[in-house]
Amino acid sequence: MTITKDMTIGEILSADIGIAPILMNAGMHCVGCPASQAETLAEACMVHAMDEDKLLSDINAYLAEK
Repeated sequence: MTITKDMTIGEILSADIGIAPILMNAGMHCVGCPASQAETLAEACMVHAMDEDKLLSDINAYLAEK
């Protein structure tokens, strides 16, 4: 599976809960917040002033190693 920036945080975590620590280590500490579950990765990165391409790369690298 490949994660895309238009997937919601909820979809991403449903795909693999092991992604939660990656998001949290990047500074997205609200992964359990109900509102974040409906946000896309791109929207969450914008809100948290994160580099979405870097985060997406880190997530997909983790999935590729599984």
